[in-house]
Amino acid sequence: MSQVAEIVPLRKVLVTGGAGYIGSHVIYTLQKTRRYKVISLDNGYNSHPDALSRVSALLRSELPADASEHDIESTEIETHNSDLTRRDEIRAVFEKYGKGGIWGVVHLAAHKAVGESVEIPLTYYENNVAGTLFLLQTMKEYECTRIIYSSSATVYGTPPTIPIPETTRLEADSPYGNTKVMSETIIHDLCCADSKWSAISLRYFNPAGAHPSGQIGEHPKGRPENLLPLLAHMGVGRVDAATLQVFGNDYPTPDGTCVRDYLHIIDLAEGHLSALEALNQDSKVFDTSGARFKAYNLGLGRGVSVFEIIAAMHKATGVEFKYEIVGRRRGDVPKLIADPTLAENELGFKATQELSVMCRDLWNFQSKNPDGYGEF
Repeated sequence: MSQVAEIVPLRKVLVTGGAGYIGSHVIYTLQKTRRYKVISLDNGYNSHPDALSRVSALLRSELPADASEHDIESTEIETHNSDLTRRDEIRAVFEKYGKGGIWGVVHLAAHKAVGESVEIPLTYYENNVAGTLFLLQTMKEYECTRIIYSSSATVYGTPPTIPIPETTRLEADSPYGNTKVMSETIIHDLCCADSKWSAISLRYFNPAGAHPSGQIGEHPKGRPENLLPLLAHMGVGRVDAATLQVFGNDYPTPDGTCVRDYLHIIDLAEGHLSALEALNQDSKVFDTSGARFKAYNLGLGRGVSVFEIIAAMHKATGVEFKYEIVGRRRGDVPKLIADPTLAENELGFKATQELSVMCRDLWNFQSKNPDGYGEF
């Protein structure tokens, strides 16, 4: 008599910002395990709904021919067009499942451009901090007490030590960075006040690349704020190739341009999975005598300069990128390089993909999808 494998119910995980660049890759990675049922919440500000349709298609294409109904269910993504700054919209999502119905939250939704945050700080504080506060209040109301928070290396400001350990003081240099520090503080204080809560803050550095299939990738609204997607858009002619500006070449770095730690978007998504797996009552990553809150750096642990990135994208695309040197940009710091040791030792996470692979996969997505996912 054959034995039927026990079907374990999928844990329901809410991913805010789920249709975005990071969100789509995180959802793909979570649902690929067939252990999680993802609920995506996204207001469409800087994302496209087609991203999640493509994630579902990718997941289905990877199923075996004799896939069970349970496995097929694991490829489906429930989506909600909701805004975290509107409490009633958040409550409606949680109300659908009732108290305890949602197992945990991966909170990615945020405005994320350093330069823009300097120009419109109030918008950033409202969206990033107030939105996080409203989310946490709703989670508490519906007895959902596990959260992975999407933080950033910008919380360190100009760090005194490179590479940067998690023990570095938090002293952001921009409104965007300040919103991350504030949100981390709120989550930490909540964990101190209530032992039911457990939280991991992922301070990641610079995600880049795309899924190797070229089906999902970065599709920013308007002109990209970050260097690699900007170069990709120049390569396909979406942005004038003569408009690239390098903000300062007089930093105390080997070639005078800013140095950053980049990690592949798939590596980053795997880091979120590792953190989510740690959020259980028996997890050893938390100090039993204190709050169940822990912060981890996610990075490659090596830095590359602006000029090195331009050269790597030239090699990947064959495009000769022209640029001009302009003054430094407020909020930029000379070097941001992670010390990734803690995440490797405690979460078992290690980024492995090099810059050349990030550029290759980014260009694969952009060249296959010159207009990204199409109009917003």
